[in-house]
Amino acid sequence: MIECQLSEARRVLCLGAHADDIEIGCGGTLLRLLENPEGLDVYWVVLCSNQARAREAELSAKTFLRKARRKTIVVKSFRDGFLPYLGAAVKESFEDLKQSIDPDLIFTHFRNDLHQDHRLVSELTWNTFRSHLILEYEIPKYDADLCAPNVFVPLSRAVCRRKIQWILRFFATQRNKHWFSEDLFSGLLRLRGVEAASPTGFAEAFHCRKLLLVP
Repeated sequence: MIECQLSEARRVLCLGAHADDIEIGCGGTLLRLLENPEGLDVYWVVLCSNQARAREAELSAKTFLRKARRKTIVVKSFRDGFLPYLGAAVKESFEDLKQSIDPDLIFTHFRNDLHQDHRLVSELTWNTFRSHLILEYEIPKYDADLCAPNVFVPLSRAVCRRKIQWILRFFATQRNKHWFSEDLFSGLLRLRGVEAASPTGFAEAFHCRKLLLVP
């Protein structure tokens, strides 16, 4: 397995269609990156929310990013499930975003995710940022659209525990969902850890479409 370092990233953009997507998809990797003593600037964007979910998103983001050197948290109020039908306004948000940050690393949704909001966020990420390292994270759900990722980030048990505890704590509106459980989140981390032969036994996984190897 080829290994590379993410530690050179200093400016990170996190994009999520919904309030808990970033935490579920790449929360552990962010916590690991934030351990870098040189510091990390994070721009965190959530597109769909109502009043209750916006409060959850902001509290969670502030907690996950408490070690960030600089943090910008943006929570939009687009209607959940309707992003593709609000295309022009969502596209304008991405155009504004392009003027606000030039990231070293971007986390976004997987292009083959079966949720329509997730797919549009992924598509607009690639339309907007064409010369950046983009890692597409995965969200487990009813649609059964998990695929074979090609990028893995080993995570310690402590980081995995912190990620899961914070997700369960902050997103009270999701507790009645059949998929929202500790064993689901830990099971996926363990599965990806096995696939990556992670020395810790746990990992988050991503899809990378393009990667330029510089000699």
